[in-house]
Amino acid sequence: MGNKEIWILGIRISDRVKNAELIQPLLAKFGCTIRTRLGLHDVSEEFSSPTGMMLLELTGDPAEYAKLENELLAIDGLEVKKMIFSE
Repeated sequence: MGNKEIWILGIRISDRVKNAELIQPLLAKFGCTIRTRLGLHDVSEEFSSPTGMMLLELTGDPAEYAKLENELLAIDGLEVKKMIFSE
């Protein structure tokens, strides 16, 4: 099948409300690079956590993966980790 890499970016968001307006445009800008997007945060009827996590499965040009990662890292309040799997 070849030596293709699968990238997953994990993003921990310290202030979802504040950072949403900075993250959302990046997700739109790199929309063709994001195959799967999963957002996680604690929520109940009385409470919605100010922190959250997001997992992004990337597809397409690997050069775009690094661009997205670097732009996310430039946002204060985000912690970005990556997992790279080889097929």
